[in-house]
Amino acid sequence: MGRFKLIVEHHHIIAFVLTLIAGLATIIGGSFSFFVKRSNLRMLAIGLGFSAGVMVYMALTEILKDSREFTQMYFGNNAALVTFIGFFAGIGIAALIDYFLPAHFGDDMIDKAPQDISEDDERIKKAGLLTAIAISLHRFPEGLTMFLVASTDLKLGIPLVIAMAIHNLPEGIAIGLPMYHATGKKRYAMLFSAIAGISGPIGAILGFILIKLFMPQMAIGILFAMVAGIMVYISLDTLMPTAREYGENHDVMAGIFAGMFFIGAGLLFV
Repeated sequence: MGRFKLIVEHHHIIAFVLTLIAGLATIIGGSFSFFVKRSNLRMLAIGLGFSAGVMVYMALTEILKDSREFTQMYFGNNAALVTFIGFFAGIGIAALIDYFLPAHFGDDMIDKAPQDISEDDERIKKAGLLTAIAISLHRFPEGLTMFLVASTDLKLGIPLVIAMAIHNLPEGIAIGLPMYHATGKKRYAMLFSAIAGISGPIGAILGFILIKLFMPQMAIGILFAMVAGIMVYISLDTLMPTAREYGENHDVMAGIFAGMFFIGAGLLFV
């Protein structure tokens, strides 16, 4: 029993580190705001499409399968129904969060030149601050999602964290760009990007507490279905539309299919 406990704790540590790595991508994105130009972001569009492809493929082919296996042990013939309800409950939760906390407040600032932004510094600083707050609150369920997946199945956790890291880069830009151009101080851009970045690991800590103290194995199957729904919603509602803002439609589609291909091929050999 003691040995099993050590193994579980080791997995939790790895999952937390992976979630922390994804959060650091937000800080990197904040540093990009010092020189970012929309005309240079075609590869970002492809990368966001790639991230969306990875997440959709994983959610629909692997995480829902894992959810079904967990729920089968407790719900028997009703496992499919429980998984179905959990999946759309996850979509509903993500939609409610998105409705009340729009994640991309202030993204239009990416289009503006520094001289235009300087005309209304206070408004731009407020935009950067609200963007940081909104993205931070969004990151709690994302951090929880990454932690639960990585701590349960590392072969799914690693590509998920990579996909989320790609997703986090433009969010760091959305926070850092208005703060930097409104204040002229790099430390403010980095500070607010860091605040948003650490909210994912905080969500991971919350996930650890839920697993250790409150969550029976039965609930993990339901939660996995909800996680799959959240991942699909993030991909369709956030990643794909954002990617299309940065590049042509065929670039985005190429990224999506490449992401699906590489994650699918990778899962065949791990």
